[in-house]
Amino acid sequence: MIRVHVIRHGRPASTWGDADQDPGLDEAGLAQAAAIAEEILALPGAQRPTHVVSSPLRRCRETAQPLAKALGVEIIIDPRVGEIPTPAALSHEERPAWLRRAFEGRWDEIVGDLDYVGWTRTVAGALREHGGAAVFSHFVALNAAVSAATGGAEVMAFRPDHCSRTVFDIDGDRLILVEKGREARSQVL
Repeated sequence: MIRVHVIRHGRPASTWGDADQDPGLDEAGLAQAAAIAEEILALPGAQRPTHVVSSPLRRCRETAQPLAKALGVEIIIDPRVGEIPTPAALSHEERPAWLRRAFEGRWDEIVGDLDYVGWTRTVAGALREHGGAAVFSHFVALNAAVSAATGGAEVMAFRPDHCSRTVFDIDGDRLILVEKGREARSQVL
């Protein structure tokens, strides 16, 4: 089987509702990015990712950078591992309340512009296509991947901490959860 490591981005410089809609990492987040790169580089050679994939958002790209540099590879940007799409009718200020409601329920109960159960399959499909990679993504996308792998219906499958590493195996068209990453009570953004 092929393995994929999915890492939540490091601690961002701003949170939900702040003016910066695409924050980079703060100092703690930069340190977390360096630490997760070291953790991954310490894996046995056969388990170590060979390429690096990131959400287009700055906090993920900055988290991916230390590992990409150490591996000597370019970061592959894949929007399918990005943030959950917000309904077009919602303002930036309304997004946090929408997310909180989503976290309380099931994927098929989320009110928005798309089929969010289908979105979980899109995230899982992207991860299957990036076998052998370290994929830098987001809180909700990680929950989508776990739900897709386990058949779970709840949006909140777990609370991945900043720079926690969740491991999946890929068996044909199946994504298999091997190990959830470290959990914490951190903010989603």
